[in-house]
Amino acid sequence: MTSSDSAQQSAGTPAKAPAKDPWDLPDVSGLVVGVLGGTGPQGKGLAYRLAQAGQKVIIGSRAAERAQAAAEELGHGVEGADNAETARRSDIVIVAVPWDGHGKTLESLREELTGKLVVDCVNPLGFDKKGAYALKPEEGSAAEQAAALLPDSRVTAAFHHLSAVLLQDPEIDRIDTDVMVLGEERADVEIVQALAGRIPGMRGVFAGRLRNAHQVESLVANLISVNRRYKAHAGLRVTDV
Repeated sequence: MTSSDSAQQSAGTPAKAPAKDPWDLPDVSGLVVGVLGGTGPQGKGLAYRLAQAGQKVIIGSRAAERAQAAAEELGHGVEGADNAETARRSDIVIVAVPWDGHGKTLESLREELTGKLVVDCVNPLGFDKKGAYALKPEEGSAAEQAAALLPDSRVTAAFHHLSAVLLQDPEIDRIDTDVMVLGEERADVEIVQALAGRIPGMRGVFAGRLRNAHQVESLVANLISVNRRYKAHAGLRVTDV
């Protein structure tokens, strides 16, 4: 015990609790994960990897039959349902719908998503002859639009920078990348970090509050440029953490 510790105790001042280990994350293995847009490449890939890791996964689509067909194709116990049922039955709901349907989809599911932990992974992008470029929604980002539309949900942002090609490739055992996770509540962010960590090779890293989501979403335009130049499926690694 140091002299300062002794002085604190003798003065009746309680010693500070040790800082929480940022890598001490919760057990999320028992949570049900729903994927809205689960029949698209990104959603389908995430559903496949999470189910392969032992997570209970439901994929959603506007048409239940389409979701059920995709779920049967994926196997690993994945179920398919319409978006509303997927939202109702899930503890965590990943939003992987196309940007042009993002706002309308979430607005229609406000009631079903009440109280749910929502993980937005949508990247608002435009494309022209020069390639991909970032769009900036009125709210600031897709994640902030989700938070505005879902005031009774716990909105986070993550899984933006993953290659759908790698996610869906059954020959690939590990996805070597970090996942930037943003949110307002530490407990919610840590749940999403832990979920990312269920996929071999992945690590969830806290990357700020939702107000910082725009640049994370926008970085996908840069990764698309990298991939085209180098014929790659680039991801991200955060060093020194």
